[in-house]
Amino acid sequence: MKALVMGLGLHGGGLESARFLLKRGADVCVTDLRDEKTLSPSIEKLDSFVREIGAKPVRYILGKHEIEDFKNADMVIKNPGVRPDSPFLLASKRIETDLSLFLSMSPACLFAVTGTKGKSGTTCALHWILSKDRKSGKAYLGGNITVSPLTFLDELTNEDDVVLELSSFQLGDIKGKPFKPKGAILTSIMHDHLDRYATMDEYIDDKRNIYRGQDASCITVAGDDSWGKSFRAETKAKTLVWSQNKVLKEGISGGWIDEKSGCGFARLYNFEGASEEITELVPQKLLTPGVHQKINMLMASLASYGTGVKPDTIRRALADFKGIEHRLELFHENGGVRFYNDSAATIPEAAAACMEALTENASLVLVTGGTDKNLDFSPVAAIAKKAKAIILLAGTGSDKLKSILDGAGISYSGPFDNLDEAVKCAIGKASRGDNVALSPGCASFGMFLNEFDRGRKWKETVMRLG
Repeated sequence: MKALVMGLGLHGGGLESARFLLKRGADVCVTDLRDEKTLSPSIEKLDSFVREIGAKPVRYILGKHEIEDFKNADMVIKNPGVRPDSPFLLASKRIETDLSLFLSMSPACLFAVTGTKGKSGTTCALHWILSKDRKSGKAYLGGNITVSPLTFLDELTNEDDVVLELSSFQLGDIKGKPFKPKGAILTSIMHDHLDRYATMDEYIDDKRNIYRGQDASCITVAGDDSWGKSFRAETKAKTLVWSQNKVLKEGISGGWIDEKSGCGFARLYNFEGASEEITELVPQKLLTPGVHQKINMLMASLASYGTGVKPDTIRRALADFKGIEHRLELFHENGGVRFYNDSAATIPEAAAACMEALTENASLVLVTGGTDKNLDFSPVAAIAKKAKAIILLAGTGSDKLKSILDGAGISYSGPFDNLDEAVKCAIGKASRGDNVALSPGCASFGMFLNEFDRGRKWKETVMRLG
């Protein structure tokens, strides 16, 4: 079989797709618009794998795509970032992704998480809970969290659980393909990717694919807003509602965060083995800061509780959950100043949530900005006065943010197109007891390869200079 991998990338999806195909004897060609130097980490890993298994060498077409390669391939594996209306894809006989290949072969029980804000935190918290609730098998984590599920496909049995974080792009790519997660979570829905989608409805329609293959044996967890109401009305699964602070009415299954105690509670009706009594799932004290983190924990706890995990197991697991890289990650402390990496905050609302969390008990020096995705930056400006200082990174998003901050009379430094200079500025404005955080609220393109590259370079620079 002739297989063409469109987009080798640096996140692992293209690499794992190529490995998957090579192990199964395919003739593999890799094509990517980026050059050999940029892709060298992935190319070196793939070439090493070819030597290890004695496979036929991979053919690389870099810096361009050739239409004949797509016409001649028996199967094209696309990167989720490639638009489905690409003329190269339209010339292809069969189109797959690493996710669709995985779903066609996985014997494991699936859980899936999508949304705009809170996906990664919720996904990792759910995986953490399920990893603590094992009588047999293992819990695996993959998807948009930068771990291709093909990485662990060959290890899976029907006693295992797999938790997948899925972007709208990934869900759009599997529309119409068999996909039935036992538990599906839809986190907060906000404006995003309007550089890719013409309307919010188009964006949300791809999100809806997370539950379209479910039935009454499954669980769908969604919010108490208008989007969540539409999801719960459409899904064929049993539904659970999550709410930030509203106690749910009698007869409605779901959970909320109690304003007085700070704990997360749930009440489920007509769920086998679950009580109609109010049950505490999220403990008051967590290792990760911020109300939005508790919401993530609540959503994860509802999905696990609704599918049979005991409340005591959930509470104990969440009390020990340390969070994840690039999401309000406390990675360094020096001279009484705490440094956070929140690089995965790629929309303004996420940066605003970071400011809320890190100004509760300390002053905040915020490093923000980057590339615009046709988004509204007013959520950042609305609470920017809470920050002790704001430092902007160069980019089209920062250009928009500057005008908003100027209009509100809020001062800032930059924009800086050099990370060393931005870090030096942030350190210079911080005092003992302060928090310093990178929370861009923007895409990373321009100065960085992606948000994970941005986060790693931020940490490396702070450790070197601070």
